[in-house]
Amino acid sequence: MIITFLGTGTSQGVPVIACTCDVCLSADKHDKRLRTSILIEAEDKTIVIDSGPDFRYQMLREHVMKLDAIVFTHEHKDHVAGMDDIRAFNYKQQKAIDIYATERVQQGLRREFSYIFDNFKYPGIPQVEMHTIDKEPFNIGSVNLTPIEVMHYKLAVLGFRLRDFTYITDAKTVSDTEKKKIKGSKILVINALQKENHISHFTLDEAIAFAKEIGAEKTYFTHISHRLGKHADVNPLLPAGIELAYDGLKIEI
Repeated sequence: MIITFLGTGTSQGVPVIACTCDVCLSADKHDKRLRTSILIEAEDKTIVIDSGPDFRYQMLREHVMKLDAIVFTHEHKDHVAGMDDIRAFNYKQQKAIDIYATERVQQGLRREFSYIFDNFKYPGIPQVEMHTIDKEPFNIGSVNLTPIEVMHYKLAVLGFRLRDFTYITDAKTVSDTEKKKIKGSKILVINALQKENHISHFTLDEAIAFAKEIGAEKTYFTHISHRLGKHADVNPLLPAGIELAYDGLKIEI
């Protein structure tokens, strides 16, 4: 199974519009971060976790020719805005795309994309098949996902564990109960927004402390803002076994 980091940036991406900081002006490809998402390619299924505003370009960049499902962590715009672009896959595959989301997130999708769910089906709109998930494990073909609930300030957000790989974005706190689901992972992906304190995201120091507590063999930081610093400056200072993820990074699990 191959995991590709489609995007590793926070809600504004990097570079940020109209910003002239060193990170946003960097020529290093590692400092070009689209909105956070991953691609999961198993033998029988191709799955995306979150379809943000950069979804179309991410699919083109990675030459994704088939999509079976989208799994949503939560309903914030930077994680759902690109869902309209599944239309290309609908047309090519001649079938609806399976959508996995909690009831609350489904309500958000219905608000955001009301035309998809109207009784009148306008020609060419995205075709979706909704599946309700909660905190219980579920399967998409051969891919088994265990939801992990984390708190994004006061909003519950789902991370997911696949085999020995755990993927979490938008976390500020994680309960002891949910940590038990994560422990034993060989690879951990967790958000590390910036160095300064933030109300709803792990800071760099908080992410490092969380990574050490979980004790995965390898930890990658994602959902990174331009305020964290340049990849080339920050990455060498991280503890052993911890790295900044970057767009296009592929790992095998």
